[in-house]
Amino acid sequence: MDAARAALAGDARFHFARRLITRPAMAGAEDHDSCSQAEFAAAVARGEMALHWGAHGLTYGIPTTELSGIACGRGVIVNISRGVIPVAERLAGRVTVVNITAPNAVLAKRLAMRGRESEADIAARLAREAPLRTQSAELVTIQNDRTVAEAAAEFVAVLRGLMTAGTP
Repeated sequence: MDAARAALAGDARFHFARRLITRPAMAGAEDHDSCSQAEFAAAVARGEMALHWGAHGLTYGIPTTELSGIACGRGVIVNISRGVIPVAERLAGRVTVVNITAPNAVLAKRLAMRGRESEADIAARLAREAPLRTQSAELVTIQNDRTVAEAAAEFVAVLRGLMTAGTP
């Protein structure tokens, strides 16, 4: 995501939504807004979260304000859980799900390099079944078993193609 965000930084057609996460900011991790669980729950209660879910002992969300570009025809890129795809499909007229995946061995190595989870936590994450279902969204899959630059270039090409085709 960071590589694609950097590649498209000067292109006003795209907006990468910033997530709110109940995890403190840390070097080398996703740039996000942090809050406590109580603050997150209050934001949900006030209707400030367009999308929200729990995973890996944390709570994640996309603030409603982050989706405002959809009404202006911008491509809004959100990093979400598979479980909230049906909600995303109801929020936007057109949704494309870009499923970026890799073999479990590659994922295990990358998760270990982040240093945020124990070996047991990584094994549990990889063993978890997470079916990918869409109702109306187009589904595009990118195999991310290459370099970051190669996978990011493919992701950027997909995003540009969607905007060229008029289907954010």
